[in-house]
Amino acid sequence: MKRNGFILLIFVLLAQFLGAQKIPEGKVVTTYITAKTLQNKAGENPKRRVSIYLPPDYEKSSKRYPVIYFLHGFFWSDSLLVSNDKINHIVDRAIHSKKIKPVIMVMPDESTVFKGSFYANSKSSGNWSDFTSIELVDFIDKNYRTIANKDSRGITGHSMGGNGALRNAFLHPEIFSSVYALSPGVLDAQYFALTEMDLYKNVKNIKEIKDLSKPENAGTNIIFAIARAYNGNENKSPFFADLPFSFDGENVKVNASVAEELKKNSTSELIFSHYNNIKKLKAIKFDWGRNDEFKHIPVSCMNLSKNLEMLRIKHEAEEYIGTHGSEVSRENGRIENQMLPFFNMNLKFEE
Repeated sequence: MKRNGFILLIFVLLAQFLGAQKIPEGKVVTTYITAKTLQNKAGENPKRRVSIYLPPDYEKSSKRYPVIYFLHGFFWSDSLLVSNDKINHIVDRAIHSKKIKPVIMVMPDESTVFKGSFYANSKSSGNWSDFTSIELVDFIDKNYRTIANKDSRGITGHSMGGNGALRNAFLHPEIFSSVYALSPGVLDAQYFALTEMDLYKNVKNIKEIKDLSKPENAGTNIIFAIARAYNGNENKSPFFADLPFSFDGENVKVNASVAEELKKNSTSELIFSHYNNIKKLKAIKFDWGRNDEFKHIPVSCMNLSKNLEMLRIKHEAEEYIGTHGSEVSRENGRIENQMLPFFNMNLKFEE
């Protein structure tokens, strides 16, 4: 009996020791790019910070790695992905548990004066899509040991970043082979505007950009950000954008040409205008929480999936029980258990 008890104690201590073993950690490095693609007249800073996750064995080897580009959400940034979401530790755990083989992750800061670029080429505030898909990718391939091939390159993101991931994959299948969008927001910008029509009532109180920093105008940033992304106007200072809707008292006034352009430039419309591009992608997946606080997201995601299905474009779309962010970056959440394994399956890890 004593011998059995001793053996049991040894097993318990061994289990505790193994459980306490430190997970090998990758390294996050920060660099800056003064982007040629982001030169603009609207006051956006073309010097962009980029956070880059390098896997634990990067500095001990000479091999090359596939790359996942992760795009942050509205009101967020690359640094918050690391400091708040702990995305580097999520990737560490996933590599350690073999949910994904070692990989580089690139996180550009594409926040703007209005808190988000939507990763789209703008007529006034810079070509954010060209920066994301061309200039940034070229910089990373030249400065890090990447497998510089579309088959080894994926793009993902959360919320605004999920929108940007789909947008840039749809536009650039020669750059990215696979895309996974987490709770993509404002896929249909015109529909979003209609669901948030009351935000346009605040416009009459906003005369200068600094007015948007007032607490009562906090939510209005997004309609100006969307306008710059899809309805940019470099001759219309100080906001350099046209708005599709305004108010005269309680009456809505519609700028028809701007509203039409807003719809045309939405990510949801790219499946029609760039159908042949999208057919070239190896893998497409997006997901969303059933209880998302942003009511347009479940509707827009479902509509996008239905349209892709009718166009016979292979993809995965999943609704799960959760809110906008409750299941995304937590331990064993969507990033760790869904997104990273998706890329492990679809990216090429060997040269």
